[in-house]
Amino acid sequence: MTISTMAGILLQGFGMTLLIFVVTLVGATVLGIPVALGRLCRFKPLSALVGLYISIIRGTPLMLQMFVVFFAPYYVFGITTGPSYKTVAVLVAFVVNYAAYFAEIYRSGIQSMPRGQYEAAQVLGYSRSQTFFRIILPQVIKRILPAMGNEIITLVKDTSLAFSIGVAEMFTEGKALVASERTMVPFAIAAAIYWVTCLVIEFLLRMAEKRLDYYHD
Repeated sequence: MTISTMAGILLQGFGMTLLIFVVTLVGATVLGIPVALGRLCRFKPLSALVGLYISIIRGTPLMLQMFVVFFAPYYVFGITTGPSYKTVAVLVAFVVNYAAYFAEIYRSGIQSMPRGQYEAAQVLGYSRSQTFFRIILPQVIKRILPAMGNEIITLVKDTSLAFSIGVAEMFTEGKALVASERTMVPFAIAAAIYWVTCLVIEFLLRMAEKRLDYYHD
């Protein structure tokens, strides 16, 4: 098999890699906001419950969480799932996992804001929602962007864990090619694709940081 043919097969698997990455990034970014707010809530039972969720997610492997999501419908509820559920299980596990990490980043960013900004906004007649979305949130985004960038880069590489429940993303295709062709070239091509993807993301993150430079600390 030629290198171009192997690259084509790997790029087909990269489509699934991108799907996992994009769905997780969007889903976890959105879900992380209410999780962070729940963690900061003054209602202690809710705050404790959200804290427990974050602790469990951060204290257990993502691969184990995928297995739980994948097998729970049958072993817990007696529901038989079809082959397509593998992809659903991966996406759910990834979103739930990364939402916990993103929530902690959001929380640290929100708590780092000076209390005086809230008080000044109140004096100017801003409501709590206006204060958060118009004044606090843009500054929080600037502060948390480096930490978010690290998690996003990690997410690109974590997509390879989907192979553990049989989802055919790029790493899965690479393993199959290595076994069938008896060569390490597919792994080298896959590594190059992962690397280029991370370089593109790093470039986009740097562009975003420059756009937010007008929010000076």
